[in-house]
Amino acid sequence: MSVTVSPRLATGSRLAFHPTAGAVMDVARGAEPGPLDREERAYLRELARRVAAIAHRPKQAEKRDLWYRHNRLEKVRPLILVFPEDSWYELLPDDTLRVADRYWRQWEWYLCHLIYRDERLPDDFVVEPVLDVTSVVRQGNWGVETELIRPEDDWGAYRWEAPVRGPDDLDRLTYPTIEVDEEATRQRLEAVGELFGDLLPIRLCGVRLGANLIGTVCRLLGLNQVMVDMYDRPGLVHALMEHVTRGTLRMLDYLEVNGHLTLNNRNHYTDSGGIGYTDELPASGSDGRRVGLGDLWGFGVAQELALVSPAQHEEFVLQYQLRVLERFGLNAYGCCESLDRKFEMLKRVPRLRRVSVSPWCNQREAADKLGDRCIFSRKPNPALLVGQFDPEVLRADVRQTLEIARDCVLEMILKDTFTVQREPERLTTWIRIAREEIERVW
Repeated sequence: MSVTVSPRLATGSRLAFHPTAGAVMDVARGAEPGPLDREERAYLRELARRVAAIAHRPKQAEKRDLWYRHNRLEKVRPLILVFPEDSWYELLPDDTLRVADRYWRQWEWYLCHLIYRDERLPDDFVVEPVLDVTSVVRQGNWGVETELIRPEDDWGAYRWEAPVRGPDDLDRLTYPTIEVDEEATRQRLEAVGELFGDLLPIRLCGVRLGANLIGTVCRLLGLNQVMVDMYDRPGLVHALMEHVTRGTLRMLDYLEVNGHLTLNNRNHYTDSGGIGYTDELPASGSDGRRVGLGDLWGFGVAQELALVSPAQHEEFVLQYQLRVLERFGLNAYGCCESLDRKFEMLKRVPRLRRVSVSPWCNQREAADKLGDRCIFSRKPNPALLVGQFDPEVLRADVRQTLEIARDCVLEMILKDTFTVQREPERLTTWIRIAREEIERVW
């Protein structure tokens, strides 16, 4: 199917990244399109018909309009999203699927997940009448291999053996190559188009790269060692950040020059979990056919630096990220990390439009610093859905956010749900409570 296993998700996870659905079950595991029998073909086409009917309902247009207004910083009602991520294995497990071929089985799962969303997750996710096929991409390493040590079943924590031990190893580093396999991409587009194209148009989605530079450096040097070396060997950390920044910019240049970028200004997932609808992209003067970096949403993240000072964050990461983020038309920043005492620093990010306010952030500080100049992208604590489940605890949490961020441009995105303890209704309950509380104050 049209999913890409991103570097963030490929390590110790059975998830893949979809350009609009975010982290989803990786059923295909890299498989190419295989054979379908007549019954499977008819079944998949019937699923597509159901999705097309959902996509053309008036409520999709209403939600779409809200996202356009929200992303241009109008004060519409707070928008809500649920991305079950790892919990999809409990909501739509593999043994519910009927198609044999792994590639088409991924498409079966994707179509079923849209139907599930429509029936059981009444949030502000927009189902568009289009199917996305991502480019087939091959990316090299940084000249050295990072060995990952995972549990046998791929679940849970993992560790890695960092290949860089000191300055002498810098000479071993190279810049990664990135290549779009145009023939394989064409074959996927043709196969998916032949099966579904008369029911749902097919849309090519290009490569997704952002500014997660420190994550790469921690893979090369080790997370604990980075923390120590910011004091003991700052020159080594700076050298690695410089190398990774240049390598990232080289890959972005390749994609831009060779026409492998596609717009992400519709129902596309942005890195902090929002939806990318905007009429501010592509950039003014663009013809929309040759897409440049300035026509796209970009994103930066620095989860590894959650506990370092703002000064260290700025010195060792942000100054390098800015060289990447300045290339994009709009930017999002942050994911699960705490950004306390750093919100002011983020004013340096050009065209910053969305900032993640994680469960570990001080919401009052975030509201004070962000105001209404960019989106307050609140991530409720997914741990509230685990263990002793208490809807009133959820209600109090939502109510607190609505009170604190009442003057902000607010969205609430429930994600990083590793489990709902086989009770999918917990997600539906959160959506119901969030809607009730929003209606109470809006």
